Amino acid sequence: MRKNLLSLLALSAMLSMFACKGNTSGQDGEEQSSDSEKNKKVENVDVKKPNAPKNEGVVRVLFVGNSHTEYYVSLPLLLKSFCAENGKDIEVDELVTMGASIDEIMSDNKAKAEQLFSMADDDGNYYDYIILQEKTPVAITELDDYKANCKSVAERVSVNSPGAAIYIYELMSPLEYNDSDFADYGDEALANAVKVAKSLKNAGVLRIGSAVADAYNGKEGYKAVVEGKDLLRHGQNTLHILNDGGFLSGALIYQTIYNESPKVPEQLPLSTGTGDYDEIKMQDVNGTISNANALLKIAAGY
Repeated sequence: MRKNLLSLLALSAMLSMFACKGNTSGQDGEEQSSDSEKNKKVENVDVKKPNAPKNEGVVRVLFVGNSHTEYYVSLPLLLKSFCAENGKDIEVDELVTMGASIDEIMSDNKAKAEQLFSMADDDGNYYDYIILQEKTPVAITELDDYKANCKSVAERVSVNSPGAAIYIYELMSPLEYNDSDFADYGDEALANAVKVAKSLKNAGVLRIGSAVADAYNGKEGYKAVVEGKDLLRHGQNTLHILNDGGFLSGALIYQTIYNESPKVPEQLPLSTGTGDYDEIKMQDVNGTISNANALLKIAAGY
């Protein structure tokens, strides 16, 4: 049975936040920009890629997030599977709570977080990479909280992993791909992720939202909708990535860490469906992922 369903409270918050399009700027004292000014800012994503620390031995990655990190598919599990196929020695930890913001995730996982952040390594950095995924309403409309939540984790990480490369997970537009405001919300998510990354030391942006938007737009010949079915995301109130979206995101994370496109294994941990009794299990990539080559090429663009 699928576990950790999103709470009704979280769903209500999402619905109220995106029922209408309001002023999503001003959280950091800026006046609302015109559409042309906002688009110009988004197009010029000039955040440098963070420097990974010098590593001796296993590479360690920590995911902090909610259902956009692990729900129908698990990005930590997909990354581990890509690494295993490509001969990469990696350890992956996660702090995940459904429907929660980063501060709520840290509070909900307090004991585990304290244990993980107390770990040390001889090379001076226990974690090499930190991936921070914020709750969608916070990421789009509460920039001050977004910055504060990520800064809090970065400060805790710095105790035993001062050189860790931090990546801000660029969330996807929360709207359906054919909604007239789909691109605008995606631009806002990217713009805020860029601002958060610039506010932190050694941080960059993990361009998942942009890659998913590219897939919807048919880049590399990919078809996101087949016979009326969205192959990238599913949900009535909250859209979560499905197998194709997870494959794209997992490949992008691998590409971001190792600067190379991954060799694809014959099987990956993928969802059997979207029902309460469906689960994640190893499945053949051929026949489960609709167009792996196109998705790999999209991921390689970031």
